[in-house]
Amino acid sequence: MKRNTSGGLALIALLCGTLLTVAAHSNSSEKNAFTPDSIPWGPAPPFVAGGAQLAVLEGNPSARSGDYTVRLKMPDGYRIAPHWHPQRENVSVISGTFKVGMGDRFDEGKMADFPAGSFAFLDPGMHHYAMASGEVVVQVHGRSPLQFNYVNPEDDPGRKK
Repeated sequence: MKRNTSGGLALIALLCGTLLTVAAHSNSSEKNAFTPDSIPWGPAPPFVAGGAQLAVLEGNPSARSGDYTVRLKMPDGYRIAPHWHPQRENVSVISGTFKVGMGDRFDEGKMADFPAGSFAFLDPGMHHYAMASGEVVVQVHGRSPLQFNYVNPEDDPGRKK
């Protein structure tokens, strides 16, 4: 009987500790967990064309190092000119159809369709371009800094200001 009582008390203590830990972390989850309606959308940075929205979900994509996760929301027909990244890029399509092509020249006829639920990763230096078919949301994660290098520097929206 004494053995069962000790085991029961230990189990209750473990459950209480777990509940206290969950309760303590419930307020901090507001900063690291998002429902679709709580995503902090804002204007996209100047290294992509205007009209898109960006949400930083984790980390700092412009930091010298560290992990980041961002979402990019693009209107129908939105284009990203041929470019490459010095770090690996991991892309998940959340909604819509994301069209992606490989190479140095934007060619709609050579683009593949990636519907919602698709995932791709692009190794450093891979030249690619993209377009939204319908409204598209993609999630990109990787190692900071997130950097766009346009194949044709004239395509860089940040240079056009």
